[in-house]
Amino acid sequence: MIICLIIVPRNYDPVLHPFEVPREYTRALNATKLERIFAKPFVASLDGHRDGINCMAKHPESLSTILSGACDGEVRIWNLMRRVCIRTLQAHEGFVRGMCTRFCGTSFFTVGDDKTVKQWKMDGPAYGEAEEPINTILGKTVYTGIDHHWKDPVFATCGHQVDIWDEQRTSPLCSLTWGVDSISSVKFNPIEMYLLGSCASDRNIVLYDMRQSTALKKVILDMRTNTLCWNPMEAFIFTAANEDYNLYTFDMRFLDKPLMVHMDHVSAVLDVDYSPTGKEFVSASFDKSIRIFPVDKGHSREVYHTKRMQHVITVKWTSDSKYILCGSDEMNIRLWKANASEKLGVLVPREKAAMNYNQKLKEKFQHHPQIKRISRHRHLPKIIYSQAKELRIMREARRRKEMNLQKHSKPGSIPHMSEKKKHIVAVVE
Repeated sequence: MIICLIIVPRNYDPVLHPFEVPREYTRALNATKLERIFAKPFVASLDGHRDGINCMAKHPESLSTILSGACDGEVRIWNLMRRVCIRTLQAHEGFVRGMCTRFCGTSFFTVGDDKTVKQWKMDGPAYGEAEEPINTILGKTVYTGIDHHWKDPVFATCGHQVDIWDEQRTSPLCSLTWGVDSISSVKFNPIEMYLLGSCASDRNIVLYDMRQSTALKKVILDMRTNTLCWNPMEAFIFTAANEDYNLYTFDMRFLDKPLMVHMDHVSAVLDVDYSPTGKEFVSASFDKSIRIFPVDKGHSREVYHTKRMQHVITVKWTSDSKYILCGSDEMNIRLWKANASEKLGVLVPREKAAMNYNQKLKEKFQHHPQIKRISRHRHLPKIIYSQAKELRIMREARRRKEMNLQKHSKPGSIPHMSEKKKHIVAVVE
């Protein structure tokens, strides 16, 4: 049996296709409208906690497992596929301040208000056994955060100083400090694994080198930084969530000004987490919303909120880059799609081809006014909308005042200050 393939040549000369661009524009417009119609990002809600959720951790090897710690000292392990809690344990007296998983996924660590660091097995106790931690370390002060090294049996805690611990010892290998104020968050760099970043309540972001047991440099901002997150793809880049409603993406080599200031939230930003691709990050705010920002853009591409969701304390981006988890004050963990209009489930080849074609069309015509307006439009709660409007007016008034000062002063006496440099007080090395 002979199969004959007839190749039909296509002439791409625009003279022969006079209506190609208008036709593509109409398709792009329809694709943009359909994207907004099908944008239903909320997937599920995990309820069971009896107090607000204060921290979360991802399992390093299982996509369907997530850990959460609440303000009443309770830790729960969830199965996202079945959307049920598979294990509950009373870890601490008072708040669970921080938690992290070991790189191999066999155990996890928690720190709490009771001045203890506890290591727990990931698998529950056998029948008849009591729920006991593997190790307990009693400290002198309250620990406010914890993070585990990405490859070695070493973890870091923070409180009044940053302590580096070996899993087998009950005293720290070394203690790092710079200044006298309490430290709220500490994070290991996922690429250059000996580097740590920490945020202190005296408005500092401090970088440490574990090999030399010293602080490298610190940057002082206008207001306090709540937490930071390293880019998993670029070793030098990290993003800091600040009290002044903004997020700042820094290159650790050049801390005198941020690479980008991300402005959209209308209240303090409490948490930030990167996508595994390193191209986007998600932020959680006190304004009861979460936003997704591209790393190189100053404004968010997406905002998620519900009527019931209160102040969002913690947020995580799942390791397959498809979902976002957020934990909030009103005791719920919510699961969202990272791409609001993405179709879940198996796609047939024709659907994939149509999706890719529509995506390319949207990219081609993204700057046309009609398409830009439709793709950018989001419904916001009235309080966020009115606060954003007020902030816009205030920002414009400040800008106008600065321009008037420059206009009516001696030339060069009042230098122009860029938005990026405005919020940096000093860099100390």
